Amino acid sequence: MAKYLSNAFSIQMLTGASNTVQFNEVDPQTIDQENLVSVLGHADIANVVSSVLGKEYPVNRVSNKLEKGDIMYVAQLIGGRLPEGATSLPEGFSIKWYEVTII
Repeated sequence: MAKYLSNAFSIQMLTGASNTVQFNEVDPQTIDQENLVSVLGHADIANVVSSVLGKEYPVNRVSNKLEKGDIMYVAQLIGGRLPEGATSLPEGFSIKWYEVTII
């Protein structure tokens, strides 16, 4: 089982012809950060997510494939595009956190 941290989820991340995917909204403070691999695609969201989680997570733009048992924590930005250089959420922005599990 692998664990990832991302700012997006795509069907292209799934392997195999048939998959069951479970989405659960979570509190970021409950995320198990041990062995959590960043696949964050943008520097500004990586800065904000790192600030929220209290640990630095770098940008890591890779094509990620998820296998059965893998978990991806998705930080879904709400409110538009972050201003360049952001390290915290501007007024009117929020992040919804999801635990995505491949069953």
